[in-house]
Amino acid sequence: MSKYMLIMRGTDESNAAMMANIEELMTTTGQFIEDLVKAGVYVGAEGLDDARKGVVVDFGGEVPVVTDGPYGETKELFGGFFLVDVSSKEEAVEWAKRVPVARGAKIEVRRVPGEDEVPEIGA
Repeated sequence: MSKYMLIMRGTDESNAAMMANIEELMTTTGQFIEDLVKAGVYVGAEGLDDARKGVVVDFGGEVPVVTDGPYGETKELFGGFFLVDVSSKEEAVEWAKRVPVARGAKIEVRRVPGEDEVPEIGA
C-alpha cells in the first residue's frame, strides 16, 4: 500500500461555483469520505481557508519577504486535500476522478514517499 494525496486545485470560477452550492458540496463530500472509509483507504482530509487570509513567504532574495495572499499571477490555488492509502497510482487516480468538485477544478495526485525513502542526512 502507498499513500497518495489528492490535492484540490481550483480557479476563481470553480471556487465560486462550489461556494454557490456549498450545501450540496458538503453532502457529496461527506458521501465521498464515507465511501473512502468503507473501502478502507481513508487516511485524512482537510480543506484550506481562503487564500486571501494567508501569506506567502518568498525566499527569492537574500531576506525572506512576506506578502499577503493570494500572490502573483496565480491561476490555481490549493483548496484542500484527501489522503488515501491505496495499492497503486491507478487506484488513487480512480478515487481522484470521484472527488466532488466544480467544472474547471483539478485534482493533482501525488504519492507520499515512505520514511524509508527519505534520504538520510550525512549519509
